[in-house]
Amino acid sequence: MKNFADRIRRVGLIANTDKRSGSPVIRKAAAAIKRAGREVLAHEPTAKLGGLEVETSPSRRDVARRSDLLLVFGGDGTMLGVTRALAGCRTPILAINLGSLGFLTAVPSAQTAEALKLVWAGRFDIDSRHLIEAVVPGDGKQVAQHALNDFVITRGAASRMIELEVAVDDVALTTYRCDGLIVSSPTGSTAYSLSAGGAIVSPSAEVFTITPICPHTLSNRSVLVSLSSAVRVKVKNRKPATIMASDGQVILDLSAGDEVVIRRSRRIVRLLRLEGTSFFKTLNQKLNWSGSNV
Repeated sequence: MKNFADRIRRVGLIANTDKRSGSPVIRKAAAAIKRAGREVLAHEPTAKLGGLEVETSPSRRDVARRSDLLLVFGGDGTMLGVTRALAGCRTPILAINLGSLGFLTAVPSAQTAEALKLVWAGRFDIDSRHLIEAVVPGDGKQVAQHALNDFVITRGAASRMIELEVAVDDVALTTYRCDGLIVSSPTGSTAYSLSAGGAIVSPSAEVFTITPICPHTLSNRSVLVSLSSAVRVKVKNRKPATIMASDGQVILDLSAGDEVVIRRSRRIVRLLRLEGTSFFKTLNQKLNWSGSNV
């Protein structure tokens, strides 16, 4: 990717400003970018957090549109919010981890300078990840929501199960009586779906993972279906209240009879992956897989 690296003239900075510990990391990144002869463009709150005297923009999407590379500082939650806000923008993103676990934010904050050196040398690849979208009813019209990881349909505050009828490409799958249902993208397999017992899926696999949360029958297990399919989820229960979350951040209320249709989106996000890193290496590091014999 050396040719692309040579074309990186302006680097955009977007940070989770709730993480005050990110301030020195942002300053060091900006300094490293300038030393490499590149320009810095920062989201206004990010520039304020880092005490940067650089060109700024109040819009995250404008920062991404005007940059050749985007650095996002935060945890996976920050990345999820940014990718939804920038859905369809083709600017590659390098995520710097200011959090703890972090499957999407693969570069530890202490290694920011070393990571940028690899970028300038062209020692990276760019992975294109499709977002997924859910079309849901709302105020008499259909509303589309986007997610990078997953959509979760679940009960509200009441500790009662809900009933969800699921079909794949108009073919009935089953009716779940459960606390909720997760429909995740390949990227989202290591998020909530993994915690609920779902399979770990390579990001390059073309599948949805459908995972029930605390199903009432032990025979209900996580199901993989083609990413080109349409997954239809119909709410059968009137009580308790049912909600849908997009990446755990955007919440919509659902009513009995509402049908949510989830499919692959045409919008993508481009993630920069440094040389020497991979999904499986990240699994080994994050999940502490030793590979030792019993």
